[in-house]
Amino acid sequence: MEIKTPLSIKFHLPDEIMREYNCPVLARDFWPGQEESLMCDSLDGDPSLVTIDLTKILDWLRQEELPKPLEKEVCDIPVLLFVPDFSTNHLLFHYDGTPQSAQLIRHFINLFQNKIKNSKATIISPSFIPKSKIKEEQELIQLVAKSTRETSFIKFNFMRIGDFWSYAVKHHCTLLVTTKNYQSDLTKVLYHFYKSKLWSDQLSFYLSI
Repeated sequence: MEIKTPLSIKFHLPDEIMREYNCPVLARDFWPGQEESLMCDSLDGDPSLVTIDLTKILDWLRQEELPKPLEKEVCDIPVLLFVPDFSTNHLLFHYDGTPQSAQLIRHFINLFQNKIKNSKATIISPSFIPKSKIKEEQELIQLVAKSTRETSFIKFNFMRIGDFWSYAVKHHCTLLVTTKNYQSDLTKVLYHFYKSKLWSDQLSFYLSI
């Protein structure tokens, strides 16, 4: 019999500020922090999503002398850092040409498919993509376009989480979908720049590998 590892072992965070979800596809009425609907065949093993209240994570971070990572070791459980006014109205996807980035977007689309049918989506991709990745890039654009109400695609050479953050805030995006490669930098930004209030009370973050 497999023993389930507590989330407190996988993450540095206290259990009370996290909630886990086990449905492979979230319900249309999914709301982070609330009880999960049981109208699904739940997954065995690790949860399909862990949600963390962004205001609570800020309070926790400010209690530390130095910023601590959200996870002891980066794992494959997706994490949603959500603001109180959580919304999927405007999604911002980051595709960087790696297999992990492509898988991240595909998994998000599958998990949130019931929540994003009326969403606006923007995909940011580097200005240069190898020829071997052009087909994959086009397939991802088509997948997002079929799964959302409106989709746009732009080329920017963003290298830092702050670049995506600034773009998202300026263009009123509500959910940034990006890789856990940025998780450490995001934690530092949260720790150093949030002072008793949210930088943006509209922007949530979905992080995965």
